[in-house]
Amino acid sequence: MTKFERSWHFLTRYIDNFLLGGILLIMLVGLATLYSATDGNLNRVTNQAINMFAALIIMWLVANIPLQHMMRLALPIYLVGLILLICVALFGDIQGGARRWLNIGITRIQPSELMKIGVPLMMAWYFDKHATTLRLRDYLVATMLLLLPAWLILRQPDLGTTLLIISSGFYVLFLAGLSWRIMAGLLISGAVSLPLLWSMMHEYQQRRVLTLFDPTQDALGAGYHTIQSKIAIGSGGIIGKGWQNGTQTHLDFLPEKSTDFIFAVFSEEFGLVGNSLLLLLYLLVIARGMFITVNASTQFTRLIAGSITLTFFTYIFVNIGMVTGILPVVGVPLPLISYGGTSMVTMLLGFGILMSIQMHPKLVKT
Repeated sequence: MTKFERSWHFLTRYIDNFLLGGILLIMLVGLATLYSATDGNLNRVTNQAINMFAALIIMWLVANIPLQHMMRLALPIYLVGLILLICVALFGDIQGGARRWLNIGITRIQPSELMKIGVPLMMAWYFDKHATTLRLRDYLVATMLLLLPAWLILRQPDLGTTLLIISSGFYVLFLAGLSWRIMAGLLISGAVSLPLLWSMMHEYQQRRVLTLFDPTQDALGAGYHTIQSKIAIGSGGIIGKGWQNGTQTHLDFLPEKSTDFIFAVFSEEFGLVGNSLLLLLYLLVIARGMFITVNASTQFTRLIAGSITLTFFTYIFVNIGMVTGILPVVGVPLPLISYGGTSMVTMLLGFGILMSIQMHPKLVKT
């Protein structure tokens, strides 16, 4: 074996090539779409490429960590994340009416992003620890482990991140064998508590929900995003208007076109055909994640792999749902495509865990 071959083997020995291939293809689509959405702003595209490269390095590092070590880190990660969320509530920077960021001197961090991984890790660790004697009490404890950080994040307020964390925790509960009757009871309880939840929501959040049913009631305000994104998607037709030829995008009718509404940019330029190919790429990544979940060798690895994969699906569903007007606008990015470094790092950290589960089967206690 040559020196190059040894180096290549060292770099790729714990990397799932199928999963990595799907991720890289989606990233390339994201860079091309971002270039168009920013009217050819190379600085913006370069920054995103740097974000992607940094996230890929983190993914590689995590993929090389055996899951025994990941299990030991579950409780510390959760506790550190919880302490940081409390610090945000007490000392966090206020920006745009929300207190979500914590200044740590050299930079600012958003602790809620850490909990997207920390919560399912902690819940999976707890269920694995009590796997032989699971009782209703254990599900209640796990639910409290989920609701405490979710409540702190909702108070910031950050409805989008709260929904993603709740969904990631729910997937762990579901995969851990929570009774269908209990889940039905939770859904009924949730429906009954909707008036209370409504009263706790901020006015702008209430407007977003009302706008879902009739965007035209505030066409230049809360409904503007939805109306313009639907126009952009519809104008793309079957094959789209072509790369960099989207009128809604380049005439600046479309808001947040490089972040939350980048799917509308892609739809206008590549149409139904492009959307179908993009969804196929997403489907392949999700299918690989579910394959890893099914073949996981322990309770912990099965729960965390399933939660990461299904949360990735939730990102896609919520973003496309809000851009197409079937869900309220809650500020959830389109995974691996929307501009931003924090969510990119969080998602690829999750994929690194998936790769570690797949590539370290003999190192995990069965």
